[in-house]
Amino acid sequence: MTETRYHIDVNVSTRYLPEQSEPGQSRYAFAYKITIENKGEVSAQLLSRHWIITDGDGKVQEVRGAGVVGEQPVIPPGQRHIYTSGTLLATRVGSMQGSYQMLAEDGQNFEAEIAPFRLAVPGALH
Repeated sequence: MTETRYHIDVNVSTRYLPEQSEPGQSRYAFAYKITIENKGEVSAQLLSRHWIITDGDGKVQEVRGAGVVGEQPVIPPGQRHIYTSGTLLATRVGSMQGSYQMLAEDGQNFEAEIAPFRLAVPGALH
């Protein structure tokens, strides 16, 4: 029952930002657009985020913080919250994954998993 009561889907699309990157200095900028959809039965507020960012050399960076882009949105059932953010990598390819810590309107805390997704300079993967 709790799986349908508290159910958040997270979808991600990414893009490389050549205008903000400096490959000669091992600086690769990426934007990611996140769609957080509440497929559960109760409204839920996104309290915080936890990201695990891994570059192509296997270097891992963890990022934790309140909300997303300065917001802690409340997402009613059937609704979605969309935002765009970005990250820098020292390599042409990397990945991100993590979770959002959510608080349902009935007081239940739960996590919304963010499945791993790839960040890659176009043409870096053959």
